[in-house]
Formats: sequence, structure tokens, C-alpha cells
Amino acid sequence: MLSSPTRNALFHPFHLCSPETLDRLLSQYDAIHFRDYMALRLTPLMGTMAYQDRMGDDHPALVTEGRIVQGYQVSGPLDAAAIAEVDRDLADPSWRDSFHTALREDRRFQRGLFDLTHAMHIGGMLVPGPAALLRLLEPERATNHCTVAQVQALAKPGLSLEEAYRFEYGLALLKTAAAQVYTIRLAQTHKLIPVTDCHTHHSLLGRSVRRKCIDLPHEYLRQ
Repeated sequence: MLSSPTRNALFHPFHLCSPETLDRLLSQYDAIHFRDYMALRLTPLMGTMAYQDRMGDDHPALVTEGRIVQGYQVSGPLDAAAIAEVDRDLADPSWRDSFHTALREDRRFQRGLFDLTHAMHIGGMLVPGPAALLRLLEPERATNHCTVAQVQALAKPGLSLEEAYRFEYGLALLKTAAAQVYTIRLAQTHKLIPVTDCHTHHSLLGRSVRRKCIDLPHEYLRQ
């Protein structure tokens, strides 16, 4: 009798998932692979903060059994190939429209990018979360030209308020697209099935995969 093929999942785009999601992943896949926290280095002097926690910290037995596989490093500056891939996503009107719509309508997606429950520091000013969101959701941001180089150029102190909003929105775009680049790379390199419990991230990855004509099955774990 032939044994069934193994199904190894790569959870994306985050480095952690809820206990409920982990239980469902373990019931459907032989092993679940997790990346480390993605801390992007935008310039030599500025980047996003790294966190050292891993899924296996609370489930050492699952790591020992090989059910949880972790330690894929995705921090640091983007290489030239990754920058090119991110720029292609950011230049795709369909991808950008989906991103902006989700930022407006998908609270979970929104919370993954901005902590709007408290005031935000925007260009040296402390702005209430709801007011900051209104500015970030201005319709023209969905079509304004944006590249990795432009976000890097804005990664500095002394920005005007409008420049600061452009930076925050551009950084959200960059983080989302960069996470996708690493998802595709890891899945192809290690023959993994990208899986997420976020419909927006599933849809955005699907758009990128179709545009690139990549044969990469990816699955959505419905909540």
C-alpha cells in the first residue's frame, strides 16, 4: 500500500499564530513551518524592531517531534531581487486596490499593520488612532506611486506631517509585499504549502502568484 504524501505547511505572513489556528494546522498538515519575526532594515540607521519569540517556545515537544519547524531568518535589508519583487507588487493596480480595500474594511489586517487603539506618532506629532486612520485611508494613497527606494528615502527624522503619512503607508505596503516575497521563497525552496488564516493575505499572495505565473498551491484556513 502506498503511503499518502506528506503535507508540510508554511504559515504566513506572521511568525506566530493563535492556539486555535495551530490546532487546526496540526490536524491538517504533517508539519508546520514558521519563519522568525521579520525585522526589515530600511537604511543603515533605521529599521523595524525584532522580536525573539517563536512558536516552539510554548510547544517544545512539537518541535522535538518535528511537527513544528522554525528558525527561518527573514530579517535585515532586502536584497536586490527582493526589492524588485516588492516594487512589482507595489506597481500592480489590482494588488494595490486589494491592499487599500482591506486596510479600510478588514480590521484584523489593519491591526497587523497599525496599532490604532492608541495615539500614533506621525512626523513627531501624537495623533489619535482614528484620526490617523482617516488620513491613511485617503483614496489617492491606493494609486500614488510607491517604491522601496521612496520608502527608504522617507526613513529619516524631520519629516513634514504629509511626508510622515506617506512613510507610514509606504512602510505598510513594503512590509506586506516583503513578507510575501519571503513566503514564496521559503515555500519554493523547502517544498512547502503556504497557509494563512487571514483571507486578505491569502488573496494578496494569490494575486502575486498569478501575476508571476508561479505554480505554487497556497491554502486558506477559514476561521
